[in-house]
Amino acid sequence: MSDVPTAAVPSAAVPVALRRALLWAAGLALLCGSVAVAITIGPADIAVGDVWATVAAHLGWGRGRLSPIRDGIVWNLRLPRTLLAAVCGAGLAVCGAVMQSLLRNPLADPFVLGVSSGASTGAVVVVVLGAGGGAVSVSGGAFVGAVVSFALVLLLSHSLGGTTDRVVLAGVAAMQLFSAVTSFVVMTAADAETTRGVLFWLLGSLGGADWTDVGLCLAVLAAALPVCLVYARALDAFAFGQDAAAALGVRVARTRLVLLCVTALLTAVLVGSAGAIGFVGLVLPHAARALTGPGHTRLLPATALAGAVFLVWVDTLARTLLDPQEVPVGVMTSLIGVPAFVLILYRGRDTR
Repeated sequence: MSDVPTAAVPSAAVPVALRRALLWAAGLALLCGSVAVAITIGPADIAVGDVWATVAAHLGWGRGRLSPIRDGIVWNLRLPRTLLAAVCGAGLAVCGAVMQSLLRNPLADPFVLGVSSGASTGAVVVVVLGAGGGAVSVSGGAFVGAVVSFALVLLLSHSLGGTTDRVVLAGVAAMQLFSAVTSFVVMTAADAETTRGVLFWLLGSLGGADWTDVGLCLAVLAAALPVCLVYARALDAFAFGQDAAAALGVRVARTRLVLLCVTALLTAVLVGSAGAIGFVGLVLPHAARALTGPGHTRLLPATALAGAVFLVWVDTLARTLLDPQEVPVGVMTSLIGVPAFVLILYRGRDTR
């Protein structure tokens, strides 16, 4: 009789661990397959095998079989763009998941705290007004704008009491303020051609992606995601409110400040490279939560994978739907995200 419990635990635990490992492997395979297939879609006739051979050749693992022109299309144009879409989708989705739990608001995403609007303003000031005299890049201007916006939100929320509701209200005020500043700068200081380019960027665009953007965004995401995972248990506790989290031993003020700073930094870098892409951070966490449950140890990686796959395919649709014209990827995410979010809200009303 004493041998039954000890034998039952491993036999029950192994299938669960195996299922989780298979699910993560399937998710990673789906992401890799999506990237490879998305690169083949376009005017040039390129097969998936050609993509893998080209990547392997550039990594020193063999010889490519494409012509120099098609090799350049894969390595210099489509691959960095598709990888940047995956990184931006993963990063924005993770930011949304963290903010929704941290602020206990299902509508929270990087736009709610005004971080995206501040980053857009900073980038527009660099592009249109030439701030920094050429020493500050667009990404640098976006980062400065995001930091200024985030500092303003913290100042306003602290002066109003520092509760999560006040943080959201302060973020909405900052969002409206920086959106107005951006519009004012564009209307008064930009010529027609610059205005066209800026507005296209403000709606989200991955057309100018290069390996520098990919490396920067990937490095910041690789640093931010482990920090968020370290605070996964604290985010679980925040679901019961700040008082309950404090009773469970969570340092509420410190945790909230660290996670808000991490998401602000990640959002600033992503917006600086890809523009303002909405609805990824709002919709994808809800979709991932329906699959994994509320536990952030599983939710955050699943959200990152879902966001990456989602934006890879949305960007592919954006650049091919009206070929040779390109639809801003932010427009496509809104067109797809709004119905998806309405569906999530509709299905969730019966569970309340």
